[in-house]
Amino acid sequence: MITLAKKLKRNGDPSETPERPPTLFSFRDRLLPGQVAELTPEVLPSTAQVSFPHPDSLHKFHVYIRPTEGYWRGGRFEFEVSVPEDYNMSPPKVRCKTIVWHPNIRYRSGSVCLSLLRKSALDDGMGWTPTRSLKDIVLGLDGLFGDLVNFDDPLNLDAAQEFRLNSELFQRKAWDHVRKYAM
Repeated sequence: MITLAKKLKRNGDPSETPERPPTLFSFRDRLLPGQVAELTPEVLPSTAQVSFPHPDSLHKFHVYIRPTEGYWRGGRFEFEVSVPEDYNMSPPKVRCKTIVWHPNIRYRSGSVCLSLLRKSALDDGMGWTPTRSLKDIVLGLDGLFGDLVNFDDPLNLDAAQEFRLNSELFQRKAWDHVRKYAM
């Protein structure tokens, strides 16, 4: 029978173990203040705004996008951003909290399809890399309502197909969703 004393003797006394090295979590916490400081109105487009509901918690924040042109103009779209412990090796998780008819945002669940949010393969040149920052996320979300909308790589297949088959119907539906959920 193994006793605690024998186990400690075999494994060594835990109080004698060397201090643990800094974790990835602490690295994230060292990076975030500098990256958050970049999220100023002078740097971000006028259509994007960032809010920190809990100022002591920089790893969870909200991004608000207000497109001034295109299918979603006049709407206010809220995104929730959660920065994982292994940031900057992994991208933040982003979810759209506003219901929107958009090919790159899953209807109702709010999952977002944006290439820079994908874990990157070293050879594909796309997706997340450790050199990206929170500013890139905000700029990417803003671009989803402009030049980065991608009907060829949809998350909402119905919206993309509707655009291909009947762009006027897509436009009406997008605008109806803006009026109903984003104003």
